[in-house]
Amino acid sequence: MSHSHSSHSRHSGQFALLGQRRFGPFFWTQFLGAFNDNLFKTALMVVLTYDALSWTTMAPALLNNLIPGLFILPYVVFSATAGQIADKVEKGRLARFVKLLEIGIMAIAALGWLTHTLWLLIAAVAGMGVHSTLFGPVKYAYLPQHLRNDELVGGNGVIEMGTFVGILLGEVMGAILAGHGAAGVHLVAFGTLGVALLGLAASWRIPPSPAPAPDLKVSANVVAESVRNLAFSRKNRTVFLSMLGNSWFWFYGALLLAQFPLYAKDYLHGDHSVFVLLLTIFSLGIGTGSLLCEKLSGGKVEIGLVPFGAIGLSLFGIDLYFASLGYTNTATVDFTGLVAQPGAWRILADLLLLGMFGGFFIVPLFALIQTRCDPQHVSRTIAGMNILNALFMVAAAGVAILLVGQGFTIPEMFLTTALLNAVVAVYIFSLVPEFLMRFLAWLLIHTIHRVSTVDAGRIPEQGAAVLVCNHVSYVDAIVIMAASPRPIRFVMDHRIFRTPILGFIFRTAKAIPIAPAKEDPWLMEKAFIDIAHALHDGELVCIFPEGKLTRTGEMNEFRGGIAKIVERSKVPVIPMALRGLWGSVFSRDPSNVFERSFARGLRSRLALAVGVPVPPQEATPETLYDRVLALRGEWK
Repeated sequence: MSHSHSSHSRHSGQFALLGQRRFGPFFWTQFLGAFNDNLFKTALMVVLTYDALSWTTMAPALLNNLIPGLFILPYVVFSATAGQIADKVEKGRLARFVKLLEIGIMAIAALGWLTHTLWLLIAAVAGMGVHSTLFGPVKYAYLPQHLRNDELVGGNGVIEMGTFVGILLGEVMGAILAGHGAAGVHLVAFGTLGVALLGLAASWRIPPSPAPAPDLKVSANVVAESVRNLAFSRKNRTVFLSMLGNSWFWFYGALLLAQFPLYAKDYLHGDHSVFVLLLTIFSLGIGTGSLLCEKLSGGKVEIGLVPFGAIGLSLFGIDLYFASLGYTNTATVDFTGLVAQPGAWRILADLLLLGMFGGFFIVPLFALIQTRCDPQHVSRTIAGMNILNALFMVAAAGVAILLVGQGFTIPEMFLTTALLNAVVAVYIFSLVPEFLMRFLAWLLIHTIHRVSTVDAGRIPEQGAAVLVCNHVSYVDAIVIMAASPRPIRFVMDHRIFRTPILGFIFRTAKAIPIAPAKEDPWLMEKAFIDIAHALHDGELVCIFPEGKLTRTGEMNEFRGGIAKIVERSKVPVIPMALRGLWGSVFSRDPSNVFERSFARGLRSRLALAVGVPVPPQEATPETLYDRVLALRGEWK
């Protein structure tokens, strides 16, 4: 794709993508699919919650957990195969096939609605599950083919938001139509068919997206393929744990959402419209969270938001339990009546915030999985994630049915899930401390300072390079770390490792300790060997060639270490300059700390400017000194 129109799209924001053929038709195909799935599924759950007797003698609590479980089951079985098909077949063709399938399934469902046959409807639920399973891997493999890396988070945000708005509108429409008795049932039957036809129309405009592996043999053994797929994903530990984290969110969400119809009817004593309101609020929360991610992370994959999301998911889940206990109304209300009840606002606020923190949790995890996995296997990795998500959601249905059987009330189920979430979060972050470290770095940068980056795109996305920067404060490395899309190995004075929080952050970031030759010649030599190893493995290494913090705000001369590094490893050197940190709390400015902090205001501005890479043969300490000084300019 050409870069002419893409630079313009960045300025007009992520929504400009909707007007472009490489994104628009695909977005609508996906959107209409999600909308239809949920219109159908929700209409069925509402009819069975509020009008059960005319359809079946089974208990609504059981059906409300069983239907989502059945919808998800095909994901467990067919995801791996769907991932192979998505890597083998041109994606536009596949999308059109899936849409034709959807029209067929909706025709079966229509027959079920019109003849009052529950089993046909339940078969259609499973059929729509198959439809979504086939489309799932296409969704995530398509975007990296048509969007640049800096558009991926924004594009994903729009797709996620579109999916959630589709799910939400589908659920709302389904609930509203199902509340209209027999006429409503007819509307659902023909409406779902109409939407499927619209989806087919949108899919004709999807631009050709060549298959990455057209010669792939699709294996017929579904189970073996699923096991092989997950085994492959496990090799990349960070990606696999991120997949688990992502699946955990779906477990949490599935357990929560399946209880909504009965929670609305039996706890809040609401009619259909109250159920619609709960869904709306929760989905709006997720949409808002997904879009805020882009803003909070400065347009790159910021995994520091994940622990932030996890904390919110537990806090507001626990509060939802207490808010539910505080709700005392027993008269039947519609949504306007509900809002007037004491305690109702707190319940709604909890649901909104649960959704929002869910968005913070899930969007960075998605983007991380996409950017860190092997490009040849994106579809299959995503399929692996779908298998895990599905297993976790089927497990959620199982756990819910079990808890209902044990006599748990719905608020008690909310509480149990929120406490489980806290345990899972602690477990995941102890396995991948990188999340926690980025969270601390992100907090530090966003609470104490406002950081802008200049030309951060010059930090290479792949391959080895040495970054050199001026050394102004104790938090220089954290500012650089928070600005880089990739992990960086910092070469740090060994004494920093002894400080409490900074020490944890740098140890986790696998920083390389160094000491001056006169203090510890062995440690110095070891540092140079570690640097050579890291560069050989294609990592980014950052050094501060001044070797010490500035005491005057001016730059000290660059020492010879950098020459020694590029002599051994012939890699490009990227000069960078920090502006605006001198005189902050963390620098060695001799004036009074408190006066400085107040003079600058709380959220003082910082900038990190990145220069043009210098080839190794030109990277002398003098040249680099001049480059960094020029980048820094007058603003210390």
